[in-house]
Amino acid sequence: MSISYRMGRLSARIFGEVVRKTTKSQYKVVKYFAQRPWRKELINYYPPIDKYNSLTLKLRSLGLYRDEHLDFAEAMQAQRKARGKGAPSKGQGKRAKKGK
Repeated sequence: MSISYRMGRLSARIFGEVVRKTTKSQYKVVKYFAQRPWRKELINYYPPIDKYNSLTLKLRSLGLYRDEHLDFAEAMQAQRKARGKGAPSKGQGKRAKKGK
């Protein structure tokens, strides 16, 4: 592939244009999917995940919600620390031991 061909494809990707050559009927589909949805329900389809995550973390700290995945991750981290697998504390790494 020549550099001009690759640069053309890259610029098309950056500016949101069609990368490959398309026929008139194919471009009609591209234009259709590029439009914004006309129903308001589709725009607000996904819930606000950030709000839900912060709320569940707050409820978990109060003891009102149980997140089994986070419980498991904390238990695994505690096991790793008990086996001595965590990161060394500041000034105790390989480079600090090297000079002694």
